[in-house]
Amino acid sequence: MLGNTFGRIFRVTTCGESYAGGFRKELPIPEQLFGGLMAIVDGVPPGIKLTADMIQHELDKRKPGQTPLDSPRLEKDKTFIFSGVMEDQLTTGAPVGIVIPNNDIQDIHIQQYRDYKDEIRPGHAEYGFFKKYGDRGDWVGAGRASGRETAGRVAGGAVAKAVLDKMGIDVIAYTVESNGIKAETPVSYATAKENYRKNAINCPDLAAAEKMEADVMRIKEEGDTAAGVVELIIKNAPAGLGEPVFDKISAMLAHGLCSIGAIKGIEFGAGFQHATMLGSQSNDEAYVDEETGRVRFKTNNCGGILGGISNGEEIRVKCVVKATPTVSVPQHTVNMKEMKDVVLEPITRRDPSLLPRIYPVIEAMARCSILDAIYMAEGYWKVSNIDEKWLKV
Repeated sequence: MLGNTFGRIFRVTTCGESYAGGFRKELPIPEQLFGGLMAIVDGVPPGIKLTADMIQHELDKRKPGQTPLDSPRLEKDKTFIFSGVMEDQLTTGAPVGIVIPNNDIQDIHIQQYRDYKDEIRPGHAEYGFFKKYGDRGDWVGAGRASGRETAGRVAGGAVAKAVLDKMGIDVIAYTVESNGIKAETPVSYATAKENYRKNAINCPDLAAAEKMEADVMRIKEEGDTAAGVVELIIKNAPAGLGEPVFDKISAMLAHGLCSIGAIKGIEFGAGFQHATMLGSQSNDEAYVDEETGRVRFKTNNCGGILGGISNGEEIRVKCVVKATPTVSVPQHTVNMKEMKDVVLEPITRRDPSLLPRIYPVIEAMARCSILDAIYMAEGYWKVSNIDEKWLKV
């Protein structure tokens, strides 16, 4: 299996599966070593304060079983740092290694997956797994295609956050739409910060959040699941990140965000609304900020990115999050072993909506992307001999 590393200079490599350890519980080893998720983070500068609690804080945002809107799976997601940090809890410059053991890997749940392991679950990755790995692929809880895989990403993103915090760069994501119920927009950065995580679905419009949550619970009772939209703001990212051709900062962000399994579409700034705007309407007019002497823009239809390069305004991205594919509604599919049509009605645990738990994953991938872009930009500026006056406008 390829493609388990993200980034060029700031690099996050993950491994582990949804039910890793479920078949090693009888071995004479500590419970924490049965299986789980791991992340190795390269490119961490020395002298950065990094504790397990800092990583745990981010992981707790996506931990299941916290509200009725979550999967009832009760993973503790306990974090352990095993390398790259020494005395005074400061990074050494060596790779940071992180372990997140699985603990909710009960035989009863493994058997539920075994009962239909040869059947393609609609909306899941089984067919692709059969094509790539035959009958040896991980069939328990979708393996690497499971949402559980994202715990490793969040751990890596927490390391990136520790570095970005020192630069004053903030990343925040929140729900703006659930099953057609929309928050009042645009959402300002101040409002997003003020109402961050004040409700289970993490919507800064508190009145809309109540409607969203009630709607998701209704859908849950029907055995179905709901989709929605998460918005992302990157605050204080410097201008000049990204390259004008293949490595646009928008392309780097898209790579990270679209690598999340449930993301089915993204848009930057005004996004698809550009299709209804004249050029004079979509263009963001520039002006000189008298207080700072820097160039600013009167509007932000571009989402903080022009020509593939950040312009110093807020980077804004919206991500379409599909509904959880596991539903209790009978659906037609194929038994791959017998090559015949069947009807599937799975009884495994699931999130009625991914919105309450996916926003920290979006934040994590954005942080990794932005920090990687900063490393590349800073390296280029150091050797380009560009007149420093252009770095100050």
